[in-house]
Amino acid sequence: MSKISLLGAGTWGSALAILLANNGHDVTIWTKIEKEAKDLIENRHSLKNLPNAVLPDSIKVTLDLKEACTDKELIVMAVASPYIRQTAKEASPYIKEGQILVNVSKGIEDGTLFTLSDVIKDEIPQADIAVLSGPSHAEEVSRGVPTTVVVGAETKETARYIQDIFMNDIFRVYTSPDITGIELGGSLKNVIALAAGIVDGLGYGDNTKAALMTRGMAEISRLGISMGGKMETFAGLSGFGDLFVTCTSKHSRNWNAGYLMGQGKSMSDAMKQVNQVVEGVNSAKAALSLANKYGVEMPIVEQINLVLFEGKPAKEALSDLLVRDKRKEYSTLEWDE
Repeated sequence: MSKISLLGAGTWGSALAILLANNGHDVTIWTKIEKEAKDLIENRHSLKNLPNAVLPDSIKVTLDLKEACTDKELIVMAVASPYIRQTAKEASPYIKEGQILVNVSKGIEDGTLFTLSDVIKDEIPQADIAVLSGPSHAEEVSRGVPTTVVVGAETKETARYIQDIFMNDIFRVYTSPDITGIELGGSLKNVIALAAGIVDGLGYGDNTKAALMTRGMAEISRLGISMGGKMETFAGLSGFGDLFVTCTSKHSRNWNAGYLMGQGKSMSDAMKQVNQVVEGVNSAKAALSLANKYGVEMPIVEQINLVLFEGKPAKEALSDLLVRDKRKEYSTLEWDE
């Protein structure tokens, strides 16, 4: 049994807390929101946004960040991406040298263009930082639905340690050294999922969405490889796997927000109706900035930014994607002379 704290009591943090407690670990959930803590304690059998899930009585809920970070074998960072830096900054004084910390949130920090592990490293340089990602909706993990993810770490030993902590007969964990690829796949797929929701909201068909997802992955992998990620990662769980589930599932807040925009709602109205953090909106600007920085063509990301932030009609954005100049599918593939 290991002592584990989850920083963040949202749906993903709560779902992983349930998983880890059921694995036999001593689990603490931290939140700085008093109402959220009270709801978790009083409504263990009716968790908000996690229907049919039960928070085991063994899980402790605390508002004390020092308590959550002290004397723990593993700390899981599960706050939403806009709050990662502030949470890391506040937690840093309580984090010991070499503390294993695994980030399970997804996003790119606007302004710095840091991945979230880089943000955490910036604030908690003494920690051993890893990432966990893959096609894993919280609603299903909390109910014990079979799921597979990947953990990335700087050393094989850390990756295997986290693998052992999380893995059971319904939650399979693979390991990888490609932290950059894992994080970029998990972050950028949210932007493509917004576009997939828009396509469905506009009433287009499977052909359209399949094309969008395929070309979206081409954009993700182009940028990711330019930033040091590996193609194998983008073809794997945190790449195409996560893209597929986020673009096609009713659980996806990014797809839902896009769907509402495809039906004519503004970005702000769609986000209000979803009533959860829509990571793709937060990552879209950063993704476009990274594309410009690395000289990578990302036309879907460009059009999503125009829809989100400049009021371009979604139908017009899709049309502009289709009427671009003719080209080969892959510039590296040539005919034999």
